[in-house]
Amino acid sequence: MDKPIKFINKRANNRSGFALLLTLSILAIVISLSSVLVGYMSTVSQSANDTKALIQANIFYKDVQNILNKYEKDKENFYTTLYESPIPIASDSGFDILINCKPLSNGVNINWLAFDNKSMKSQSEAAHKTLRYIAQQYNISNPNLLEDMITFRIKQGTLLDSEFQERLKKRKVILSYSEFEKILYEYIQKENDINVIRIPWNRYFVFNDIDKNIKNNLIYGNYISAELISALYNIDIVTVKSDWVEGNDLNTFLNNIGLKFDKKLFVQKFYARSKCEVYYNYMNHRFKFTFNDIDNEVKDFEFYERQ
Repeated sequence: MDKPIKFINKRANNRSGFALLLTLSILAIVISLSSVLVGYMSTVSQSANDTKALIQANIFYKDVQNILNKYEKDKENFYTTLYESPIPIASDSGFDILINCKPLSNGVNINWLAFDNKSMKSQSEAAHKTLRYIAQQYNISNPNLLEDMITFRIKQGTLLDSEFQERLKKRKVILSYSEFEKILYEYIQKENDINVIRIPWNRYFVFNDIDKNIKNNLIYGNYISAELISALYNIDIVTVKSDWVEGNDLNTFLNNIGLKFDKKLFVQKFYARSKCEVYYNYMNHRFKFTFNDIDNEVKDFEFYERQ
């Protein structure tokens, strides 16, 4: 007996395969969208937490201001202690921070490179001498170009008048290492000299505004680095490091080795100008904010993202 004939519905099978393919495509899209949404929600959540951390930073900043106000009459002892090492401060109410401070002017101000009037002769000479020392010590291939780029950024291409007050109105300044770093990368693009980013610039220069009172444009010499002493006085760095400790009296140190202390360049007593970093934990992450304490005025708050 003949076997029954089976008819295969090719059209139905094609539809089934198409439906399966369509289902897999939709599933892939859903998975892809889900991943995007999860990433987006994670970003939003992180952004929200960072915003809360910023609010917390402002609260801590206010608390720190209150603490510093209590030490207003004894700032020298307070900051001298902080300059030695960071101090943790905590309370039962949940106030828990680590505060680290250094003198605001514990180096040569990078902006002195663009100021060469008679009132700031010592400052200008110190800035140029330090840059020349760095160029030689770290083999900068075109130091003249680098200096031109730095001074151009400070002046922003504007010809400065002879009067210092007019200079203040027209000039711009480099106020942070991140601004200065941009100049370094521009220089690298022109000169292909990567040595400049290997230099510990913060051991020589500070990046502060030029004070309106010329007499305040001084270096807190007791806290300068051994590298800067070597640059300013042409002393072998090994010799300086063997004898110099930051926090010691610079005047005494220089006198002991037969060198002159420049009263027009260095302060001669405690300088109530400090820069501080405050670290704190929030939502299992580390955050930081900074501020300056200048002549008993706490200001220039700046918040940083997760550390």
